[in-house]
Amino acid sequence: MDLDFPFDIIGFDLDGTLVDTSGDLTAAVNHVLGSVGRPLLSADTVKQHIGGGAKLMLQHGLEATGGIPDNDFKPLYRQMLAYYEANVSEHSRPFDGALALLDALDNMGVRYAVVTNKFESLAVKLLTDLNLADRMGCILGADTLGKENAKPSGAPIFEMIKRCGGGRAAYVGDSIYDVMAAKNASVPSVAVSFGFLHGPVEDMGADAVIDHFDELLGCLRQLGSN
Repeated sequence: MDLDFPFDIIGFDLDGTLVDTSGDLTAAVNHVLGSVGRPLLSADTVKQHIGGGAKLMLQHGLEATGGIPDNDFKPLYRQMLAYYEANVSEHSRPFDGALALLDALDNMGVRYAVVTNKFESLAVKLLTDLNLADRMGCILGADTLGKENAKPSGAPIFEMIKRCGGGRAAYVGDSIYDVMAAKNASVPSVAVSFGFLHGPVEDMGADAVIDHFDELLGCLRQLGSN
């Protein structure tokens, strides 16, 4: 155990932070768009709308290709979720350096967890497929505490700290929802520049920015000393 490391718990967003899920999310959106005769979207286009949950992602996909059908959204949404659940880990892989980072945290005795705006069941399935679920102190989804307590609420960050046994925490993510959740929970935030960004990473207001996971431990040490 590293007694000098300033944090007891590190929380991670999932999509665009710990795991590159863009291929499978794009395939799910395009599955729905193709079924209603819409043009398909590129991964770069879909990436811009990941972070606020699956419903928002599909809404933007439909709006970008002709608008949201009046009475058809709910069945299309269910169709997308069913397709995604069946193919959740087809193309998704941890970002470069993520596994080595988790190994380092294990060696230091630092607990870590996932707090995502994905449904908890989908997050658990994805992380299980990638052999990561059992390593997590907890996995919290958008529906774990009720949708009103999804990010940007600080509630899931507080719950993560509680479930991981308490202590000083930091949170790592790639969207304004992540930074706001951290601020609302009064914990330091780190933004990853390699995530599914909606704009310049510097504009999110995170306490620090990293370009690769091999920078995270040094970044956290610096944040923890402030």
